[in-house]
Amino acid sequence: MRKERNGESVGDRRKQRQKRNVKKTLRMGCGSMVGSERCVSCTTFNILAPIYKRLSEEDQSCRESQYRAYWLSRNERIIDRLLGDRSSIICLQEVWLGNDELVDMYEKRLGDAGYVSFKLARTNNRGDGLLTAVHGDYFKILNHQKLLFNDFGDRVAQLLHVESVVPFCHGQKSSVQQQVLIVNTHLLFPHDSSLCIVRLQQVYKILQCIETYQKEHNLDSVPIILCGDWNGSKRGHVYKFLRSQGFVSSYDTAHEYSDVDAHKWVSHRNHRGNICGVDFIWLLNPNKHRKPLRTSWNEAVFGIIKYLLRAVSLAEDNAFAFLKVDSPGDCITYSGFCRALHQLGVAGHPHGLSPDDTKDLWIQADTDGNGVVDYEEFQRIWSPKCCEPLEEQIAVETRGTQAREGGQLAFGFNVEDAVLFPPEVEQGTWPENYSLSDHAPLTVTFSPVRIPPCGQPVC
Repeated sequence: MRKERNGESVGDRRKQRQKRNVKKTLRMGCGSMVGSERCVSCTTFNILAPIYKRLSEEDQSCRESQYRAYWLSRNERIIDRLLGDRSSIICLQEVWLGNDELVDMYEKRLGDAGYVSFKLARTNNRGDGLLTAVHGDYFKILNHQKLLFNDFGDRVAQLLHVESVVPFCHGQKSSVQQQVLIVNTHLLFPHDSSLCIVRLQQVYKILQCIETYQKEHNLDSVPIILCGDWNGSKRGHVYKFLRSQGFVSSYDTAHEYSDVDAHKWVSHRNHRGNICGVDFIWLLNPNKHRKPLRTSWNEAVFGIIKYLLRAVSLAEDNAFAFLKVDSPGDCITYSGFCRALHQLGVAGHPHGLSPDDTKDLWIQADTDGNGVVDYEEFQRIWSPKCCEPLEEQIAVETRGTQAREGGQLAFGFNVEDAVLFPPEVEQGTWPENYSLSDHAPLTVTFSPVRIPPCGQPVC
């Protein structure tokens, strides 16, 4: 058994975390753990498409895709590792979908091992794409949707609606199969700050798609798992956007890291040689508080605006003056606001904010609706006060909502364990002898937890 820090084994660490999770569940009030034998696991891995893997620093045009023996051997080793881990769900990014031999190899070997695979190529014949595989011993597929962003970068996402094969709840009068929504995606790389809005828009489209699907299929009380290469660290706007929607990073939850622990682990060494943590498996349980999606979006965009203003050393007073532009008086007008956004590069071009986006931002900023934003209103944007309710309060409020809507028993997940490979990346370093990819695979183990309405018996 592999030893971790301070001589602790993975098993020892998992047992300690399970005890903490049980205590946390009991504190939540009405939740109840389900037997550990029903745990499921999920792996996300950007496997580095051979068309992007450079073989020479001197000759950037020399790619692995030109040498069949190289890419075939590396991808065989990747599949060996995936089959060895035997995760319930596998989400892969940068699969070379333009090569039939490689695709057939993945589909055959995964299929022979009991997986059902779904693939989705990036738009405009980019050559690579996504592959999501679900093991038939754990889940059956209820539905599968493709999400094409149709934007700069030709990115895509997959949405799978699955149901547990074995019921997670056996009772005298009921037998409940767990349903889960799973997303696999690969966001645009932030080549420069002008692409911040595009990346946020991609996440917004994913969340909007989930929200619409939940409403159409009456799925308010199901957990949501988002997997993929998010091409951004815990310091970025995408991370903050997802956190504002109630999602938690499974790896950080398992290791009890806070939002500010951005250097504890890494999962990627990019083409510039920088190492950072960009691969996440996000979890949203049905008892988690969620802000209105558009509110979170606007707050995230205001965060980008604030970042860009600070990047040019503008403090609060000077930032207000910048947004005011040439507006008369001591207020920001809508026309001045629009001109300032154009100057910042977040609007006025095909990949920036649309006129409707800008109007929504203005409506949120102009709280009294008098057509101008004064300094007091600007301060609410510049230094928003944290008004998130405590987790226990959120759980009570949400369970009350569930009870009013019919008292259905809901299920969620606790994070039991999360492991990155190779082990050095969990210490924040990148080993030179690692050759599977320029990303580390992340595997998370979840245990189901009942989340019934208060006052209702648990099956």
